[in-house]
Amino acid sequence: MILLKTEEEIEKLRIANQLVSRTLGELAKSIGPGVTTRSLDKLAEEFIRDHGGIPGFLGYNGFPATLCTSLNDEVVHGIPSDYVLREGDILSVDCGVKLNGYYGDSAYTFPIGDPDPSWKTLMATTRESLFMGIRHARVRNRLGDIGFAIQDHAEKAGYSVVREMVGHGLGQNLHEEPEVPNFGRRGSGVKLRAGMVFCIEPMINMGTRYIQQDKDGWTIRTRDGKPSAHYELAVAIREGEPDILSTFQFIEEALN
Repeated sequence: MILLKTEEEIEKLRIANQLVSRTLGELAKSIGPGVTTRSLDKLAEEFIRDHGGIPGFLGYNGFPATLCTSLNDEVVHGIPSDYVLREGDILSVDCGVKLNGYYGDSAYTFPIGDPDPSWKTLMATTRESLFMGIRHARVRNRLGDIGFAIQDHAEKAGYSVVREMVGHGLGQNLHEEPEVPNFGRRGSGVKLRAGMVFCIEPMINMGTRYIQQDKDGWTIRTRDGKPSAHYELAVAIREGEPDILSTFQFIEEALN
């Protein structure tokens, strides 16, 4: 069942998503060679709690951390650890918060130092594919229009789209209906209606689209060991332009 949100609920979701965005912006100031992913996790938890929120991932289905930190060939759900970030890595950081009863959720793939140019192109294409999908998040389109736009952009650039992991509805629960695939056919799937709120989050691989799960029960990585990138924003459907509730502005101000 898809829960349509009122204007008041959308504003509460916006506030939660802005806190996620500011948390990622704060992390961007510290991410770099020599830093552990565990230290980033601690920083994120402190920032969220200092601003009145609750980490949305910590304890969710037993997940042991505030952040998902996924390195290089890890697609999603990497667990923060004592791993020390190295020059040339790429790091996907996925963060969720709960604030005033509503969830925010966003992800961004960070370059560590100066990665290989081909990895930077993968990151840029994945980010572009997210915004290609968002462009179609409007009343009377369908979920397949979003997925097609993402898949078309990624595959034309020579990359593959992870199919098992998808975006999701967002509200008083972290994961609600509908599922939002990053592939699809134009004109297929659920029709978009005003009041729907969901996260669009392409996970794009340099090599094969196939993935596997580590023995930790969480970390998902590419089956061929090639890198993967991941970007995520929350969007509310309205008449007219998509209403993007989260932002990369704070991250990119810090990085620049």
